[in-house]
Amino acid sequence: MHLKFRLFESPTAFRLLLLALLMAMIGFIAWLMMIWMPGTSYAGELPVLNPLQAELRNGLRRNVEMLATTIGPRNVQHPENMQKASQFLFKELEDMGYVVERQAYKALDQTFENLIVEVPGKSRPKDVIVVGAHYDSAYKSPAANDNGSGVAATLELARSYMGRKPSRTVRFAFFANEEPPFNWTKDMGSLVYAKSLKAREENIVGMFSLETIGYYSDQPNTQRYPQPLDKLYPTTGNFVAFVSNIASRELLRGSIRSFRHHAQFPSEGAALPNSLPGVGWSDHWSFWQVGYPGVMITDTATFRYPYYHTEQDTPDKLDYDRLTLVVSGVEKMLGDLVGAPV
Repeated sequence: MHLKFRLFESPTAFRLLLLALLMAMIGFIAWLMMIWMPGTSYAGELPVLNPLQAELRNGLRRNVEMLATTIGPRNVQHPENMQKASQFLFKELEDMGYVVERQAYKALDQTFENLIVEVPGKSRPKDVIVVGAHYDSAYKSPAANDNGSGVAATLELARSYMGRKPSRTVRFAFFANEEPPFNWTKDMGSLVYAKSLKAREENIVGMFSLETIGYYSDQPNTQRYPQPLDKLYPTTGNFVAFVSNIASRELLRGSIRSFRHHAQFPSEGAALPNSLPGVGWSDHWSFWQVGYPGVMITDTATFRYPYYHTEQDTPDKLDYDRLTLVVSGVEKMLGDLVGAPV
């Protein structure tokens, strides 16, 4: 006992102890900021779809098949298909009763366009939440999951909000040119849009990027991560992920809390440095560039999906029942955030 007390009489030993305590405290705070999420991920048997969800599933499948089978690869190498995809989305939105904004811009001597529709808020119209997905594809991929699934979900969410009266304004956006060669450049469609919002000084209180959300597996070791996340999260790819940068962590926590309250579906979330691979790999990144909070909702894409950016990314690879449960949960989460409960 006497020797132990003498150890702490050493200034060096005492400083080392303080340093160790400080590092432990920093690690705990970092965990709270990045990893800890409110609520509990659902772990039970997945529910059977109710009649409304079955109708939603049919709509999701129909949209994916239109984009990936009828239209096919759509990007700067396939300009005619980009036009067909834009025309399909425009007509769908117009048929719902929306007035569709077309934001056209030029890149590589071609004209591209973002499509945006809005449901105005009643009591807080200047508070705006954007839900968006990119409709272009990578290379020769038909892009059923990346990102036909996200586009299909955004279309059906827009359909569900037609005629509703939220407190905040909600916008549904369909972006061009998220994929190469435009990713993380000034010609990325979502960055063109985000910059226009910033120039108008709009109050975007949150942006949700629906990115590759249709593939799930109950098999062990089907989920990968960039290090060091591989030590912290499940190795079975049966969940949907909510991902943000550190600055967007409050939006992330609020959204996953709501999703977990409403949805009977496994979910994981993290607010992470943008330097980690995958964290900024979609349209939410564009909103971060101009200071808006943004969250990506995803099945984690290349960290799970074996057909990522390939010609095998076809509609038959998607799990439409699980995609439906995710979209249904996002609809209710969005209702909480904009003040239009489902």
